[in-house]
Amino acid sequence: MTDLILHEDPAPGVRLLRINRPEARNALNSDLRRALTDAFVTAPQDAALRVIVVTGDARAFVAGADLKEFADMSTAEVARLGVRRMWGVIADCPLPVIAAVRGVALGGGLELAMHADIIVAGEGARMGQPEINVGIMPGGGGTQRLVRALGKFKAMKLLLTGEPITGREAFEMGLASEVVEDDRVLPRAIEIAQRIASLPPLAIRRIKEVALAGEDCSLSAGLMLERRAFETLFDTADKTEGMRAFLEKRAPRFTGA
Repeated sequence: MTDLILHEDPAPGVRLLRINRPEARNALNSDLRRALTDAFVTAPQDAALRVIVVTGDARAFVAGADLKEFADMSTAEVARLGVRRMWGVIADCPLPVIAAVRGVALGGGLELAMHADIIVAGEGARMGQPEINVGIMPGGGGTQRLVRALGKFKAMKLLLTGEPITGREAFEMGLASEVVEDDRVLPRAIEIAQRIASLPPLAIRRIKEVALAGEDCSLSAGLMLERRAFETLFDTADKTEGMRAFLEKRAPRFTGA
């Protein structure tokens, strides 16, 4: 069987995960979900890695769940699939994740993109939550992440109509970090990843950790988390190197220490 996730290292510190199920427009079945989970478990264990970029191909980021697998399942059978473990592993990934979205990103595909920290979308991308059209609803965080990203009224229109939007519309609504020509999506995502990979990794991890934790707590609690994380970085070698390099007007050399 062809590898469902192709692993590449296009630049120092950058891991590219290329979803590779083109015959099904990269639709998520059990095998692909397991491969994604394994990839997101393994990557953070490599001390040399700083950023993950996840992408599909020109036709599809991920077309959604594979309905051939789900069509005849009962509630109990769906529950036994362990789908929540995959989403949990991706959500808990300590490394910054960039989604490079070309083609369709529908249902679980958009939910996967929303698990990223940065989304680079192609002008021709088609993004949406069409689950309502087949009698179900989003199950990988779509109802929650869309509302947080877009606000109630824009999110509810997408959720209740199932209608997709373009990459340009997603950017204008706040559902993408950048929108570029389709052939620039992956190069631009890697450019951003290279920039992040060149910066102090401990500070990068703390920023992600505190920003995401703060979404689910009060402002005062979030500010306390931020302050504590800020203070811990003053014991790092990278803080000393960064400040000395700034004062000495030279490029810093961050080591992650």
